[in-house]
Amino acid sequence: MTNSRRRKGLAVASALLGGVLVLSACSGGDDKASGTGSGDSSQAKADEAAAKKTSVAEIKITPKDGSDNASINSAAKVTVAKGTLTDVKMTTEDGTAVDGEISADKKSWAPSGQLERATQYKIVATAKDSEGREAHENATFTTVSPDNSFLGYFTPEDGSTVGVGMPVSINFDKAIANKAEVQKAITVSSSSGQEVVGHWFNEQRLDFRPEDYWQEDSTVTVKLALDGVEGSDGVYGVQQKTVSFKIGRNQVSVVDAQSKQMKVMQDGKVVKTIPISAGSPENKTYEGQMVISEKFKETRMNGATVGFTDDDGKGEYDIKDVPHAMRLSTSGTFIHGNYWGADSVFGSVNTSHGCVGLNDVKGAGDPNQPAAWFYNNSLIGDVVVVENTGDKTIAPDNGLNGWNMDWASWKEGSAV
Repeated sequence: MTNSRRRKGLAVASALLGGVLVLSACSGGDDKASGTGSGDSSQAKADEAAAKKTSVAEIKITPKDGSDNASINSAAKVTVAKGTLTDVKMTTEDGTAVDGEISADKKSWAPSGQLERATQYKIVATAKDSEGREAHENATFTTVSPDNSFLGYFTPEDGSTVGVGMPVSINFDKAIANKAEVQKAITVSSSSGQEVVGHWFNEQRLDFRPEDYWQEDSTVTVKLALDGVEGSDGVYGVQQKTVSFKIGRNQVSVVDAQSKQMKVMQDGKVVKTIPISAGSPENKTYEGQMVISEKFKETRMNGATVGFTDDDGKGEYDIKDVPHAMRLSTSGTFIHGNYWGADSVFGSVNTSHGCVGLNDVKGAGDPNQPAAWFYNNSLIGDVVVVENTGDKTIAPDNGLNGWNMDWASWKEGSAV
């Protein structure tokens, strides 16, 4: 090909390419190419019409789409601006509906109850603006898993009536490293105005009590604001609740292992004296202030569970129907009825393996027995003080027995 032919070919190609560009960019004619013709007007009208059809309602769903480790309490919420909610549906991954309610002003929605841990949820929301135009939004998120969250199991129960010695005891299902942050999120107060301080016995147990026993007839309120609190690296609290309990009459009973008598006192006055049999010289009963933590009309007691075994490894005793038993320690100290001992034992000799025994009958069916009277007149949280056994004072964390720690030492165990 000569140079002249090459130039002509390039010119033709250039003209064709130019034509393509003109056609693709200006397919409506010369006025559109100039940007001043009817094309701009048509587009503007289209944009205006589209805007009129689009709702101005702005829906916001929390947690945001794709979130994980979401709270099971307060995370899920739908709100709207410039409009009102008309429909919100929340479902689990398998399609199970979650109950919820749109607020009276139709500006927000929240689930009615607590969500499940380690569960994927989907929210689909619809709203309308003042012109009746609909807006839609949806989000999917996953709640915090058990491995990444912690729970606090607390006593006493909400709404219960307990004795003056009942501490608030919280046992966490995971070790807590950030003790101060967790303790700050728990508030314990009394209608009596008593100062209440928390004490960490270990990384998983936090108890609260005042300096002296609770004031009788007062109300104690516990607020758990643990939702989202980081207890340890990557492990968060999920509880958000308030509970309260009532303090009953002031009953403190004093067991004297030397005189083998128990004096039951209410408001400082002796209301009954009961003969007892405490631990034998070989198996002395702990001394100190002990709080009744459980009550059983009948229960089984096997020596093997607390270290009393024969040569064959079996328990030195195994009584399947111990009547009117009330726990005083985690390690197995009880105050309970005894039907297998002679009547002459009570008030005269200490024969037990460390428990405090009161005269009773098999089957726990006689309300006139001393053990039955004491059982029926005792509350969880009542105090039983044991003296003159010759044994050591019970450890403060062996049961609900923090009263065996002086106030200064108790406060030293606070992380706040």
